[in-house]
Amino acid sequence: MAPSVAGGMMEGVPEGDSIYLVATQLNQALAGHPLTVSDFRVPAHATADLRGRRVLETAPRGKHLLTRFEGGVTLHTHLRMDGRWRTFRPGERWHGGPAFQVRAVLGTEHGTAVGYRLPVVQLLRTAEEGRVVGHLGPDLLGPDWDEAEARRRLLADPRRPVSEALLDQRTLAGIGNVYANELPFLAGVTPWLPVGELPDPDGLLHGARQLLDANKLRPGHVTTGDPRPGHQHWVYGRGRRSCLRCGTPIRSARHDRDRVAYWCPRCQRGPAPGA
Repeated sequence: MAPSVAGGMMEGVPEGDSIYLVATQLNQALAGHPLTVSDFRVPAHATADLRGRRVLETAPRGKHLLTRFEGGVTLHTHLRMDGRWRTFRPGERWHGGPAFQVRAVLGTEHGTAVGYRLPVVQLLRTAEEGRVVGHLGPDLLGPDWDEAEARRRLLADPRRPVSEALLDQRTLAGIGNVYANELPFLAGVTPWLPVGELPDPDGLLHGARQLLDANKLRPGHVTTGDPRPGHQHWVYGRGRRSCLRCGTPIRSARHDRDRVAYWCPRCQRGPAPGA
């Protein structure tokens, strides 16, 4: 059981495939076994004790994690910018950060999961999970993925810029800034093209699901098929570097306070800042 490597990603919340990987690692450490350690270091749940309850599973839902225990109890966590879960073998020394950053500890005889800097640590009844994830759109990696519903939500406001629509978790769950930049490139449009002008919305959604599925069990987000450093992405993080397809310098501009958009002015058609 390897320690979790997923955590705060550059320029925003981890993508849905990173959350899927964290859920997989939490399941490897905890699922099917009763808790021997239950320690919640947040005021709302400081006295909660789940020891003896069997861990049923950790289910990813978009960028949310739902760890379910027997007896109808769920732990809802979200990593946002800086949080992370790490898993350790029995007796292994924790090495994910200083002790004061620990927000939750779940342990079984087979492994321990430690949550560092978790901004969301919430215990609730499993039957009430809809309160925290019911607003989300179709989950790109979920067993109930509904492409028709995702398409309807994507095109609900034809004037909305494509990257803005992709980043809205109410449209579809799991897209972060990496894929919100890479998917427009693969579609041949700029991040600011109105979704109503997309030449192939179904192709965009199909490509999104393919990319997340391809990356869900490995760290990082390879969109080019080339895992070598500096070659994993077509445009994301490549401002002023040459486009891997045509050689034109990649441009960048602020989406908002927290996110940067990248695009190739030759390979991608549509509006852009300053044009």
